[in-house]
Amino acid sequence: MQDDDLRPSDNIEDRRGRGGIGGFGGGGGFRVGGGGLGIGAIIGLGLLGWVLGINPLVLIEGAQMVTGGNQPQMSAPQGQRGAPDDSTGNFVARVLGETEDVWSQVLPAQANRQYTAPTLVLFDGVTQSGCGTAQSAMGPFYCPLDRKVYLDTSFFQDMQRRMGGGGDFAYAYVVAHEIGHHVQNLLGILPKVQAAQRAASSKAEANQYSVRNELMADCLAGVWGYWMNRRHANIDENDIRQAIGTASAIGDDRLQRQSQGRVVPDSFTHGSAQQRVRWLMVGLKGGSVSSCDTFRTTEP
Repeated sequence: MQDDDLRPSDNIEDRRGRGGIGGFGGGGGFRVGGGGLGIGAIIGLGLLGWVLGINPLVLIEGAQMVTGGNQPQMSAPQGQRGAPDDSTGNFVARVLGETEDVWSQVLPAQANRQYTAPTLVLFDGVTQSGCGTAQSAMGPFYCPLDRKVYLDTSFFQDMQRRMGGGGDFAYAYVVAHEIGHHVQNLLGILPKVQAAQRAASSKAEANQYSVRNELMADCLAGVWGYWMNRRHANIDENDIRQAIGTASAIGDDRLQRQSQGRVVPDSFTHGSAQQRVRWLMVGLKGGSVSSCDTFRTTEP
């Protein structure tokens, strides 16, 4: 994927090198004791949530309540604003800039909604989000409460080492997926999904809403890729294979089989490898937001 023509966004908050699991400087930091969770406990709960398909923030916040640590465990450091100078940070900034340029045109044209750009927070190790503690074991995520995307770029290395994915367009797909959640938020979809999950009669039913939500974000990432390529002609068949490989590698069935040796479909929260690839390609082939409505299909 060629990114030379992509405009780097200034909506980056770079917190890398400003703390992490060793604590934050300047008014705040991890509480290890006195009711707070230790660093090892937080990392362990994050990994457990990732393996079981449970939002790690839920596990961490629940453990904090049990131990009496009901106050924020760290203060959010102030990161440097603007496009970073390093190659990885600048690449992310260029992908983010292209999401802004594409969605500012596509969303009004296709959904009659104005696009407001989120901030993307780069961090390493651990930081604080509007949705609670963020740490690298969780992977990238979007927080609707502060409308920010959180990304530890070491996830790109994990994609290569552990997930069998990698490549510039695959990395761009990861960023675009999280921006897809922001688009869902602007469309009013995320609050409806959260309400439906709260009203669900079982964990399996709640998980189904999560799967459809995540598959829609995959499709919206594909929509972005379609329009980026229309604007710049900068992706080829190899790029698409990379993205397909990544979507397949992070399917719930693949991850569960690798981590626990068996697949439990009722516990899926993001969708199977086949589902993730299919919905990515729906968006990538047609570029239509309306085609991404995973909630109206009988089977996602």
